[in-house]
Amino acid sequence: MTLHHTPRPAPGPAPASGASHVLRPVPFDHPDAVKLNDEVQLEYAERYKQDGESEGDVTPLDATMFAHPLGLYLIAYDDGGRAVASGGWRSQDANGEGYADGDAELKRMYVIPEARGLGLARTILAALEEDARAAGRTRMVLETGIRQPEAIALYESTGYTPAPQKFGHYRDYENSRCFAKPLSRP
Repeated sequence: MTLHHTPRPAPGPAPASGASHVLRPVPFDHPDAVKLNDEVQLEYAERYKQDGESEGDVTPLDATMFAHPLGLYLIAYDDGGRAVASGGWRSQDANGEGYADGDAELKRMYVIPEARGLGLARTILAALEEDARAAGRTRMVLETGIRQPEAIALYESTGYTPAPQKFGHYRDYENSRCFAKPLSRP
């Protein structure tokens, strides 16, 4: 997979097995980002409705939070130009929500169902970690929930461990899980 800083391609057909993918930085309010965000919100609402949470993730976000040098938002496009996965990071520093100075918070990691199992989330995660490290961030943090076991498995398999203190919008929710990973050079 390659990372390009070029305009997004035109929409196209679904990816074929073994298709190549291109990562492109886009604004958080880019139409493809909005579409994928809407899809992940529907998935969150479906997964958590049994817990009485039917709104999706209501963490306040805006496009400026992911703008360089404070963050980055990536979309993976298949070889037909279709947006199939996304994820971003935003800067966080010590505040009343439990973050520490130098944190980079992972947000809106999502892969459409038809593109799961291709390693896209792992590739986006690695690119976001590298970018946050290059921006001087010292720790990547994220919040997920117990109804997202695949996300938890991904994060644990890539070196994330439970954070010593919960943080963020959902820090007081019982079903919330917070993870962290140092961003020191390997």
